Parts: sequence; structure tokens; C-alpha cells
Amino acid sequence: MAKHAMLRMPGIHKIGELGEGHNQFWVLDKDGLITKGRKGLDPAVVRFARGFGPEEVEDLHEGASLVEVVKKVKPHVLLGLSGVGGIFTEEVLKAMKESDSPCPAIFAMSNPTTKAECTPEDVFKHVGENAVFASGSPFSNVTLSNGRKGYANQANNMYLFPGIGLGALLSGARHISDGMLHAASECLASYITDDAIRKGILFPSISSIRHITARVGAAVARAAVDEDLAEGCSDVDPRELRSMSESDTVDYVARKMWYPVYSPLVNDK
Repeated sequence: MAKHAMLRMPGIHKIGELGEGHNQFWVLDKDGLITKGRKGLDPAVVRFARGFGPEEVEDLHEGASLVEVVKKVKPHVLLGLSGVGGIFTEEVLKAMKESDSPCPAIFAMSNPTTKAECTPEDVFKHVGENAVFASGSPFSNVTLSNGRKGYANQANNMYLFPGIGLGALLSGARHISDGMLHAASECLASYITDDAIRKGILFPSISSIRHITARVGAAVARAAVDEDLAEGCSDVDPRELRSMSESDTVDYVARKMWYPVYSPLVNDK
């Protein structure tokens, strides 16, 4: 899916263009940096293994440590999916301060809180107050030295999973494709303004989640139709789904949403 996400970036028009020169990922596991020299390489990681192309970084060898990679690559984003608490050490975070990005992004995605790769306090202290932070576990926002707020964004699946499930169900999709997931992600991203990103805010207010879910669901359903995966659901067949405009699809999804409204079980006297 990561390759397909890159495909949608400006200037890249086909998968064939995403060769060595467009591998912008440096993937590490418990044995360090993964290269094509690794024996018994997992097929799922092969496309991201570093090789010998023009975009390679000199002196980064098989098994290089995280701090070595960060110091030499100067990445814009550090993504933690390790399940190892505190693995983004002070040395690693200070190396991220030298990133080529004016707003380095650190995503400590492992759960629970004790397994998070770092805390927002660590990030804003060692990377700088211009950093962007998100985590899989909930953390409190941080008060920065200038009185501004350092946002501890929680990258929670509540923004996407309900809409993905509803869109897949109402379209009668045979399976959930990368394109459907990407449509959901792009829909959510469209709700974030450049001003919010400059402040370090990555997700819209929770107060708008129902509104967003309806539109995420519609985006997923329309992607399923576009990819000929939709078989329809209940009284709406694929042909009718295809004839719906974008606003019609949103209305259709919104009408099918469940609201937790219950009849009282005890009558007041």
C-alpha cells in the first residue's frame, strides 16, 4: 500500500517509476537496517530493502543501527511500529533534530503506553518545538517554552475504521482493496488545513466524527464501485451505486448510520 500511496504523489505516474530511485523508506527490525544483502529476507519487505541505487546513502550497511540511519538519512518522518518502549532514545531524537524537514514528524505508534517508542515530552525537548508528534496510545498535550501547545495527536483508528466498514458493507464490496483504504485516508486528510498542520494538529476535532465518518464511508463505497468490487447491498444494487453523485452517496451512507438511541427501560413515576 505504501508504494501505491507514493504513486499518487505529484510527478509519479506509474509503478515502474518507483524503482530504486524512489524508495524513500529505510526499514529496520531487531537486526537493524534491512538491505538486499539480508539472508532469508521476508518477501513483504523486499521492495523496501535498501540496495545500491543512486538514492542510497554512503556507509549505511546491512544491520546499521537506528541512530546511524537517522544521522545519515536525516529523515522527515520517524515511524515506530516496534512494540519496544523507549526505543526512540534521546540520541535518536537529537539526531532527528538535524532532519532536512522544518517540522520533523515522530510517530510512536506502539500500544499500550508503556510500549510507545517515546513520549511527546521527549520529542518536543530533544527534537524541538517545531516537531510534529502522533502516537497510538493517548498522551497529554505539552506546554512549550513560549506558552504554545505541543499537540500529542493520537492516531486512533476511530477516524477511519467505522467509515471503512460502513462503506464496504453498503457497497457490498467483495474485498477491501488498497484503493479503498487510500480513498478513506485521503478523505480524512482533506479535513485538515495547512494552518492546523503548522500548529502540529494532525486530526480533526472529535466533535465532527459522525460527519467525517459519513464522508469516509462514501469515499470507500465510491472507490469500491470504481474498482468494480461493489455488488450492492439490500435494496441498492451496483448500477444504482454507480449512478449516484458524490453528495448522493454521502446522503445514502448517512441514512444508514446507526445512532445509539434507546427506548427507556424504566418509566418515571
